[in-house]
Amino acid sequence: MKTIDYYYSTRSNFTLLGAERLNALAKKYNRRIIHRPILLSVIMPPIGGQPFGERPPLRSLYSMTDALRYARHLGIKLLREPVHHDGPVELPSGIVIAAQRAVTRGEKGDVDALSLAVLSALWIEDRDIADRAVIGPLCAKAGFADPEALMDEALSENVQAELARNCREAIIRGVLGAPTYFVDDENFYGQDRLDFVERALISAA
Repeated sequence: MKTIDYYYSTRSNFTLLGAERLNALAKKYNRRIIHRPILLSVIMPPIGGQPFGERPPLRSLYSMTDALRYARHLGIKLLREPVHHDGPVELPSGIVIAAQRAVTRGEKGDVDALSLAVLSALWIEDRDIADRAVIGPLCAKAGFADPEALMDEALSENVQAELARNCREAIIRGVLGAPTYFVDDENFYGQDRLDFVERALISAA
């Protein structure tokens, strides 16, 4: 089965805005999503990007206004400023990697649904996605039989090394931010490029 490489931050509101549509496109065109969580704090400096805390206030305000505008268009109840926006990244990023590995090993579970659930927990429900008490039930709901073991694996040195490797590969492949989708070798940055993603999927088919 052909794939879609999916680079994103589990703390990105724009990633949430495209997540459900990406899942639908993958099913429609028989593609498997390869989840590659990244840390924007790592990939932005090498490409000349500014850390979020250093961006001019006007730019930050417009970015959030644009996200909320797009959320209304899509019917997504996106929060403007969730209390838990900032926080540790190891568990929410690692859990997707661990879940993907589990499925590769033959275990049951839906990685696409879990990824969407993590994003929604933060940006729609304002829950602490660095808390095992939040992530565990999301794993169970996505069909994973042993959430505790999966969370242990998510925090393991091996999985965190893969997260770091994703960041290095993202820089090499020209990822400009989150979300970024690769259809074969073509790079599409931003959830507002999903129409072009679909065109590329149609062309490849």
